[in-house]
Amino acid sequence: MHKARLEAFSDGVIAILITIMVLELRTPQGIEWSALRPVLPTLYSYVLSFIYLGIYWNNHHHMLHTVDRVNGTILWANLHLLFWLSLLPFVTSWSGQNHFAPVPTAMYGAVLIMCACAYTILQTCIIRFQGRESKLAVVVGDDTKGQVSLALYALGIPLALLQHSWISVALYVVVALIWLVPDKRIERRV
Repeated sequence: MHKARLEAFSDGVIAILITIMVLELRTPQGIEWSALRPVLPTLYSYVLSFIYLGIYWNNHHHMLHTVDRVNGTILWANLHLLFWLSLLPFVTSWSGQNHFAPVPTAMYGAVLIMCACAYTILQTCIIRFQGRESKLAVVVGDDTKGQVSLALYALGIPLALLQHSWISVALYVVVALIWLVPDKRIERRV
C-alpha cells in the first residue's frame, strides 16, 4: 500500500490537536501585565505541548520519507501513536489549569512516555516491514535518543507524584530540547 493516506491522515490529526489546544487558551482578565500571571501556567503548558506535537509531526515526516510502502501493521501502529498524541490536549489543559500540580503533571508525563513508546513501536514496525538493511534501520541504529527520552520521562512521573512537579516539567523540557532538531542522518540518507 502507498503511504500517502497515512501521511495525510496523520498531518490532519496533528493539525486538529493543535487547534483544540489553542481553543482551550483563555484570554487574561484585564489589560495590565499582571493579568497574565494567572494564565501563565496554561500558556506554558500549551507552548510545551505545541513543541511536542511539532517534534512528533516533524520526526514522523522524516521517518516516512524513508518508507516506500506501508502495511496494515504500520497503519495500526500509526493509529496507536495518534491515539496517544490525541490525549495531549487533555493533559495540557489539566496540568496548565492546575498550575502543574503533582497528579496532572505525572499524567502529562505518562502521556508523553506513551507517545514515545507508540512512536518506537511504529518505527519498529516500519523497520520490520522494510528490512534490517532499510534506510530507517540504518539511520535509527541503537536509538540512544529514544532510550534517554524514555528514562527521563520515567524519572519525571514519580518525581511529580513526590511533589517535585517543576523538576518533572524541567525533565520534559530537556527531552523536547533533545528532539527539537530532526535527525540529520535521515535528511542525509534520503
